[in-house]
Amino acid sequence: MKPTNYHLFDFLDFDPNLSKPESLWKSCRPTCVKVVDGDIHIEIPFQKQRLDNDMAADSSAPRAVHTLILRQYGPKILRLFMGFGQWPLSDHSEMLILDERVDKLPLDVKFEEGVYTIFTLADGVTRGVIDVREPVVERWSDLQPDPQETLDLTLYPDGKRQVRLAAYDHFSPPRYDALPLAYCEMEDRKERATLSFECSQDECFGGTGERFAKMDLSGRSFFLKNQDGQGVNNTRTYKNIPFYISSRMYGAFFHTTSHSKIDLACHSSRSVQFLSYQPLVDVFVIGGDSVEEIIRGYRDLTGYPSMPPLWSYGVWMSRMTYFGADEVNGICDRLRHEHYPCDVIHLDTGWFRTDWLCEWKFNEERFPEPEKFIRDLNKRGFRVSLWQLPYVAEDAEQIDEARANDYIGPLTKKQASEGSNFSALDYAGTIDFTYPAATEWYKGLLRNLLNMGVSCIKTDFGENIHMDAVYKGMKPELLNNLYALLYQKAAYEVTKEVTGDGIVWARSAWAGCQRYPLHWGGDSCSSWDGLAGSLKGGLHFGLSGFAFWSHDVPGFHTLPNFMNSCVDDDVYLRWTQFGVFTSHIRYHGTNKREPWHYPAIAALVKRWWRLRYCLIPYIVRESEKAINSGHALVEAMIFRNPDDITCRHIDDQYYFGQDFLVAPVMNSESVRDIYLPKGEWIDFFSGEIFEGPLWLKNQKIAKENMPVFAHLNSEIPFYPFRVECTDEMDLTKSELVKMGYNFEGIWAKYSRLFADD
Repeated sequence: MKPTNYHLFDFLDFDPNLSKPESLWKSCRPTCVKVVDGDIHIEIPFQKQRLDNDMAADSSAPRAVHTLILRQYGPKILRLFMGFGQWPLSDHSEMLILDERVDKLPLDVKFEEGVYTIFTLADGVTRGVIDVREPVVERWSDLQPDPQETLDLTLYPDGKRQVRLAAYDHFSPPRYDALPLAYCEMEDRKERATLSFECSQDECFGGTGERFAKMDLSGRSFFLKNQDGQGVNNTRTYKNIPFYISSRMYGAFFHTTSHSKIDLACHSSRSVQFLSYQPLVDVFVIGGDSVEEIIRGYRDLTGYPSMPPLWSYGVWMSRMTYFGADEVNGICDRLRHEHYPCDVIHLDTGWFRTDWLCEWKFNEERFPEPEKFIRDLNKRGFRVSLWQLPYVAEDAEQIDEARANDYIGPLTKKQASEGSNFSALDYAGTIDFTYPAATEWYKGLLRNLLNMGVSCIKTDFGENIHMDAVYKGMKPELLNNLYALLYQKAAYEVTKEVTGDGIVWARSAWAGCQRYPLHWGGDSCSSWDGLAGSLKGGLHFGLSGFAFWSHDVPGFHTLPNFMNSCVDDDVYLRWTQFGVFTSHIRYHGTNKREPWHYPAIAALVKRWWRLRYCLIPYIVRESEKAINSGHALVEAMIFRNPDDITCRHIDDQYYFGQDFLVAPVMNSESVRDIYLPKGEWIDFFSGEIFEGPLWLKNQKIAKENMPVFAHLNSEIPFYPFRVECTDEMDLTKSELVKMGYNFEGIWAKYSRLFADD
């Protein structure tokens, strides 16, 4: 049978040509709705379908009955769960950390005239409606088929917003483009499950992780499998999050770790569809009056970010890579001598005995007395960050120990004999964080380094694992996406234990990773498209529950030569300006990143670094707000303007905290259009006042400036002193700068701070 354009073959990845073909089972009209311990249990018959375009019922197969469970959490979150007899409903998983705000609320149900109404027992608010009435049709032709049974279920997670399963998304009843609830089966073993919601013709979507895409994801379909993104301008991504936000003011969190597909009005413009490669349907539908409220609901389920340490908000200096103590000390000496404020020096892949051979030990020929080296840097105000990864190499000192104790997932016999093709780096095994003994062993490797004075671990990679290995806690197909969470949790916990600071520098992510800040955007190109792609990724990441996010300034790799092409001065400067107005700022890349290698703009770069340190009191204030709410430091325009249709589509501007609106320059002509939403705005650098909504077209931006606006009469905490690092800062001495009518611009107000040395 050839593939068609119908749902069976397109979205469900169905293959009827297998020697033992799969079967599709579609949900029908519920037969029983009852209350069990405050939950609603809905008994749903599933009917096997014929394997052709007209997916009519296969009358030769008896119906199978499965139970869909509805559970209400607090006033605004409704959960749908169907485990098909294989998976129990539970409030416990690595992804879930339920806040006290989301206690279970008992549900009840009443039945009148063919309609079940589900409501919260305490307040009588409607939470769901199930229509089991026969549809009224007029048979005007023998050619018109009878309508097939379907699951007609409408949800009201917050008692107001209507989220309906896609019961009638078809051309004619046998030819479906979406199914409300269905599963695929092979030899009586369930393989995949799908759930679909209706959507409106003008509905917009955001989130789903770090998407290097336009702000409105409507019409897009994504495969949720973490992988090395290898840049920020493609559909691959390091950070998939099974959570989206709709412009209709609801969010959906699909509680799974399996490889999945999410289809946002792509296959059918009438439906949002989710396909799990695990036979499980488990979705939390979150209602709210704002985007912030919806994201807060998601964090109520999966955990809130913690507060990064003060020093992390300073400048991080790095490249790939520094190869010895003398080189590092020379760079740190020059940073201090030339008064470039800086807090962190990062050592990437070159601090081992062999570059990239991660053994969690210093090469003492190139880094003699490493503990003294680190502590001397600490005394001068430099924290040390170290690169590593969660794989053990064949030549690593720890390989025999790791294998003997099952700290790495052993390869299957077949793959062990054939060899493993994991990646170009060809590591021998993945540390098994499903095994507590392996996790403690890994923590011990990091603890040795942290006790030497290291402040932060770069938890690089983690997107991929050896899929041909055996792990103690779960199958690799379920571990692949979850791995980022287990990996970063281990590094975060031991760092917090030893240093008192909860921080990692992570690249991969899945649901729950927001608890362990912070994450950066991966290997962008040092180009305008790299800058634009990075910002797009950060905006969707902020719509996916994460408060903190960074990126490599001025991009990671170069073109056409990956390692050695020159970075343009204007890219370096404009990316620096962008970095000043993100939660964290780190310089990193395949070649020299220190500002003195760009002499034509070095003085301007220093001015912007000084501004960064002046803004740290503001960044700290906004961080404290973010960790207790649904806010992010970098927020998409839709975040606070859900009714402004223009803001739904702007992907090159953003809010930085509550008071700043930022529009980075992303071209060598230094020209851009700027959109100011409703309200009064003041230019942070000139003091000029504007009233929105307003487009400022074809604006020429001087190199010493950047389009940054504040709410008129807002007050910005500002540190009015020059410092070399955050150790020299006393935040009680911060000033509140009022963005009022008499404000003449930040450069003019604090000219003494930003004057050339």
